[in-house]
Amino acid sequence: MRLNQDQIGHLASQIIRGLLKEEMLIVDQPEQATELLIETFVKDFQAEDALNDEVRVLLENYSEEISRGMVNYQELFRKVKSKLARERKIVI
Repeated sequence: MRLNQDQIGHLASQIIRGLLKEEMLIVDQPEQATELLIETFVKDFQAEDALNDEVRVLLENYSEEISRGMVNYQELFRKVKSKLARERKIVI
């Protein structure tokens, strides 16, 4: 995960406060809305981490070609990840 729990909490809190200030969100308990947003962020980051792990496993089959410079690992990783994300309807 690219953000730690404190960063995620701060980001969620800022988003909820901004939405409340602009009257784009009306809630009785902003703390609960913040917690829900934190949970959503964490689940999304975990899904992306799992997707990254799966792509790494898939690319192990091409380790020889990658090591010989026949294929650019980063480019192939990005393409495979994008394809899997589209198929699974994961927004990255």
